[in-house]
Amino acid sequence: MPSEPDARDVLRRQLRERRKALPAEQQATAARAVAEHIHKLPGWDAARHIGLYWPNDGELGTQPLAQACRAQGKRTYLPVLTQQRTLVFREWLDNQAMQANRYGIPEPDSSHRSRTAGELDVLVMPLVGWQRDGYRLGMGGGFYDRTLADARGLLCVGLAYACQQITGLNGAAWDIPVHWVLTESGLTACDVQERAPTR
Repeated sequence: MPSEPDARDVLRRQLRERRKALPAEQQATAARAVAEHIHKLPGWDAARHIGLYWPNDGELGTQPLAQACRAQGKRTYLPVLTQQRTLVFREWLDNQAMQANRYGIPEPDSSHRSRTAGELDVLVMPLVGWQRDGYRLGMGGGFYDRTLADARGLLCVGLAYACQQITGLNGAAWDIPVHWVLTESGLTACDVQERAPTR
């Protein structure tokens, strides 16, 4: 019988293939839909600094969401990898030049203002899989978990397709849950059980 880590790896591959198999028009429609649904997020109107991500590997697109944020006067930020395998967030302006990180994912360069995760109002995170308890299955690198370990109180929103919902996996002690999941179908409030900080 496969171990829990092995089961996560198998599921991660399956879910990545599932989202990449979605037709391009369906992906575009979903990206527009989430930009409309996010207005229902509690506290959204007052939020000013929004962390997003540059989609990769079939992740749900964020361009319509970024445009909606800017239209409301909100500032948008993209994650940038650090040498400590954590993330900082640099401002993402419309039509700005980008530089590729070690994984080939575009990032704003160092000329743009940056914030830590704790200085954001809302962080919209990419998900491979998600559960209603807030447990999120990511790509496996642990970048978000390390980054968010010292950013308690930040409102974390997972962004994924509805077909990426899963059940039955147990989160580890270091996993940082999401409070909400945003899909093309709408917002889902997660039943988050707050975990004690690890030492």
